[in-house]
Amino acid sequence: MLYPLFFEPIYKNIIWGGRKFETYFKRNIPEGNVAESWEVCCHKNGMSIIKNGPLKGKTLDEVIKLYGKEILGEKYDSFPLLIKLIDANDKLSIQVHPDDDYSQRLENQLGKTEMWYVIDAKKDAKLVYGLKKGTTKESLKKALEENTVEEILNFVPVEKGDIIFIPSGTVHAILDGLLLAEIQQNSDITYRLYDWNRVDKDGKKRELHIDKALDVIDYDFEGKVLKPIFIELDGYNIAKAVNCKYFNVNIINVKEEFKDKPNNSFIIFTAIEGKGKLIYDKDYEIKMGDSFLIPASLGEFKIKGNLTLLKTTA
Repeated sequence: MLYPLFFEPIYKNIIWGGRKFETYFKRNIPEGNVAESWEVCCHKNGMSIIKNGPLKGKTLDEVIKLYGKEILGEKYDSFPLLIKLIDANDKLSIQVHPDDDYSQRLENQLGKTEMWYVIDAKKDAKLVYGLKKGTTKESLKKALEENTVEEILNFVPVEKGDIIFIPSGTVHAILDGLLLAEIQQNSDITYRLYDWNRVDKDGKKRELHIDKALDVIDYDFEGKVLKPIFIELDGYNIAKAVNCKYFNVNIINVKEEFKDKPNNSFIIFTAIEGKGKLIYDKDYEIKMGDSFLIPASLGEFKIKGNLTLLKTTA
């Protein structure tokens, strides 16, 4: 019988990472700059391993092959999402992701639309979110050649609780002092446009992908940082975050009890604040930072406690 699945996080050491997973979430993490924690993933570059129950030790891919639609629901034949936590101790490169058509033709994988939820932010934190109005492919190319690209980036202030939707084609970068949850398509394709002229310990710059990036950028994109608006219900509050063709994300503030059940699809919850318990066939402890998957075939369950969750469906 299937049950709620919890996973071992997969950590990624990248130059811009930090130690927030250790200090904020009280986790034991590898040494070095730990930038990403892949929480729920079924990708060649990261595969979740179940850490609870009879299926402990099996990968998400193995369990999907065993149970198929009982895990995924009727809509999907393969796992469509990737859930991450991101610790930006330093700024990321200026980057863009291709859409499905471009990525499948050139990279043989899905494109990447994503969203961020700001879990924590330093004072006066900012992101790069698109380009300044009027920027064209030609003017961006010239700015890159003249090393003036920072002048045409759209910097936006963000704070804890903000939501940022990033469709494929959007120029973007997480800057320093931010801890984020990221929900995205099941893809690991990124085109780096600019990397702040930084070099590694050997004096080498990271690879850029300027020609591909220039091809896929949406030069007319104008985004807006979203503030959640909560509706108060019995025992919990709920706010819509992002509703797009790839995923739907709501924010659930559990005050006492939240009841739910799958609707022909799996559900992923990510606990971004507080603690509580999931009640299904037994009680499952939920700690801040935990992500867990409710298979599509499960019935009604309850979440009790005082915690904030991102609820993601596909």
